[in-house]
Amino acid sequence: MSIAQAKRFTLDEYHRLIELGFFDEDDHIELIDGEIIEMVSKGRPHETCLRRLWKELPKLVGDRATLQSQAPVTLPPNSEPEPDFAILQNRADDYLSAHPAPTDVLLVIEVSDSSLEVV
Repeated sequence: MSIAQAKRFTLDEYHRLIELGFFDEDDHIELIDGEIIEMVSKGRPHETCLRRLWKELPKLVGDRATLQSQAPVTLPPNSEPEPDFAILQNRADDYLSAHPAPTDVLLVIEVSDSSLEVV
């Protein structure tokens, strides 16, 4: 007897699905280890933390690096998460030609309020 397995997607397949309009513009999805994961909505504490980081990170980073928020980072062979913030090496094309790769990433910040007890 064979057991059904979930389909795992490559980065190319995932990008093709996006190009074909398979996902709605409002879908909050990420490719993690070949699985298309629907991300949960962000709550008020999460959004508040992001706003605070947007105030402080540009001051700390300045022109020494590139700051991006909730945008893809390509992790071959089959992941493309969208961390809350990534501090990247500066690149002349500002990543127009391709999403950042692991060698471009200096720091990743992911905010998680669901795993913390709010006091």
